[in-house]
Amino acid sequence: MADDIDDVDRAILHALQEDARNMSSGDIAERTGTSDSTVRKRIQRLESEDVIKGYSAAIDYQQSGYPLRMLLFCTASIPERGDMIPDILDIDGVVSVQELVTGEQNLLVTAVGEEDSDITSVAQALLDMGLTVADEVLVRSHETTPFGDFAPE
Repeated sequence: MADDIDDVDRAILHALQEDARNMSSGDIAERTGTSDSTVRKRIQRLESEDVIKGYSAAIDYQQSGYPLRMLLFCTASIPERGDMIPDILDIDGVVSVQELVTGEQNLLVTAVGEEDSDITSVAQALLDMGLTVADEVLVRSHETTPFGDFAPE
């Protein structure tokens, strides 16, 4: 698939990362020098090929009443780690899981909560699944930006 991504696709991806909710296909067409229908077809293809996996709101958990954001570095058996991700995502308070391929810790779980006991219950659920929680890191802030290589030149 990577070979099929051209500059127009990259510009579309960049625009959607900037503000998918308010970026119309016409706005993107203007940026890319293509037609509205071309942009719609490209987005549909990118979605069907799972390049675009979905759309979601960027939530400020602290502002929404969940001031604690904790990163839990976990260790799972290598053959099982990928299969465990859906079950980890089902734990109340878990907002993301990343599978890591280097180092002893091979799963990074992000959890949010109102108070310490919320995070403690997440850690306990992970332990109950057979994971080892090797480290916990409290996050003050988390910001993201669109990937620069997708930006039109």
